[in-house]
Amino acid sequence: MSAVPQAQVQVQPKGQSYLSIKNIEVIYDHVILVLKGVSLTVERGRIVALLGANGAGKTTTLKAISNLLRAERGDVTKGSIEFDGHRIDRLTPAELVRRGVCQVMEGRHCFQHLTVEENLLTGAFSRKVGRAELKADLEKVYDYFPRLKQRRTSQAGYTSGGEQQMTAVGRALMAQPKMILLDEPSMGLAPQIVEEIFEIVKSLNQKEGVSFLLAEQNTMVALRYADYGYILENGRVVMDGPASDLSTNEDVKEFYLGLSTTGRKSFRDVKHYRRRKRWLA
Repeated sequence: MSAVPQAQVQVQPKGQSYLSIKNIEVIYDHVILVLKGVSLTVERGRIVALLGANGAGKTTTLKAISNLLRAERGDVTKGSIEFDGHRIDRLTPAELVRRGVCQVMEGRHCFQHLTVEENLLTGAFSRKVGRAELKADLEKVYDYFPRLKQRRTSQAGYTSGGEQQMTAVGRALMAQPKMILLDEPSMGLAPQIVEEIFEIVKSLNQKEGVSFLLAEQNTMVALRYADYGYILENGRVVMDGPASDLSTNEDVKEFYLGLSTTGRKSFRDVKHYRRRKRWLA
């Protein structure tokens, strides 16, 4: 991976509240309550993991931030969402991208019939830049994703799952985001590719100052790379804390990492214990 020139790196100071979600509720079809008073904060320059099982509300939370719910007959009915000190919950997705917030959707969405490079260029569509700057931005993406440079002329639909995930992240990077909402980056990928993707996320965070809110079921990997984590269950935040604390918490280790200090339990024991989780007591 090529080194990024120091003069081009504008790492923003950490410790400042950047994204703030305050007590939001999300309802689908005017009747189905999916998120129930969710609050969370992403500090500037941090990687924050949004954890939980399938159906816990992780993707809905990201779509609430990026204003993609209405396309699925969903709506934020209570609470507020702020980014960099401004309300954003009534902006269009395009306006949000121009403000610096980009979402990488679950499922590695690419334009299958376009080449890898054409997919990357679509990420800069909202920016008015010259050819020289566009070429420089492309080279920066290729520095982080050298495999994409090798496949730049290949149709995205014929690349591997890992290459499509890299293309999706690279396309978001072409928009010069301040924050990336990354939905299930490990889904369907081999462990080696997952590690590679997360290493690139870490590098983008440290070198480019991009903040990340990532929704992930692979709790073990997410907590290893994140600074802070929130655990969602049934549309509610049930636990949060520094990633290092969550990774050593006995409840989290048992129910999300598959580890237990008391040894393997039967399915019946696990079901009984799930009813009396300490954080829900």
